[in-house]
Amino acid sequence: MAYQLYYWTGIQGRGEFVRLALEDAGAAYVDVAREEGDGVLTPWLDGQHDGALPYAPPFLKSGRLVIAQVANILQYLAPRHGLVPETESKRIYAHQLQLTIADLVAEAHDVHHPVGAGLYYEDQKDEAKRRAKEFRDSRIPKFLHYFENVVERNGGKHALREFTYVDLSLFQVMSGLTYAFPKCMARQKLPLLRDVARRVEARPNIAAYLSSNRRIPHSEDGIFRHYAELDG
Repeated sequence: MAYQLYYWTGIQGRGEFVRLALEDAGAAYVDVAREEGDGVLTPWLDGQHDGALPYAPPFLKSGRLVIAQVANILQYLAPRHGLVPETESKRIYAHQLQLTIADLVAEAHDVHHPVGAGLYYEDQKDEAKRRAKEFRDSRIPKFLHYFENVVERNGGKHALREFTYVDLSLFQVMSGLTYAFPKCMARQKLPLLRDVARRVEARPNIAAYLSSNRRIPHSEDGIFRHYAELDG
């Protein structure tokens, strides 16, 4: 039975972290809203279906299971598709790293929506400029050099000592931040993280996905948005 992934159409967003895992694993899945439209999400979010109630997309349906939150979904998928080692300590560590990535993604989103997610960027541009400077000068280096250190401590090729879903997520983070903050990212010395991203990009299933129309480009509607005035 194919997995059913529920996420908004037209953007990569947080759903992309799940897509990358499904694509790399060669798992059968249906990107439901892309086939039926965003309206298909509403009954789930309104509690009209059985199972766990998701707060927001992405969420994944696997048989009778309904699983929400990116790190939670990946923690479920990874052992079923060889995307994490079997040992408990490594699975916990992978989940820890993914939760840290979730923190970074939330901060990247809040750069362009520092006052409120329900307001337009144009309504909070002054606050966004102030938030962006702190994100560029402090938060991007702190997060990415942490992950650079993680890779170095684990042999220099992967976040753990073998390929896992965390590498896929680090690729997405590097891709998104490079799109949103090209000048800032060009200044970062991250040889190991850049190598991880290249390794992921070269994986056969990921390379095929990235060259397909299933991979929606970054845009100013997603999490990672490029506004020149926010890049310094």
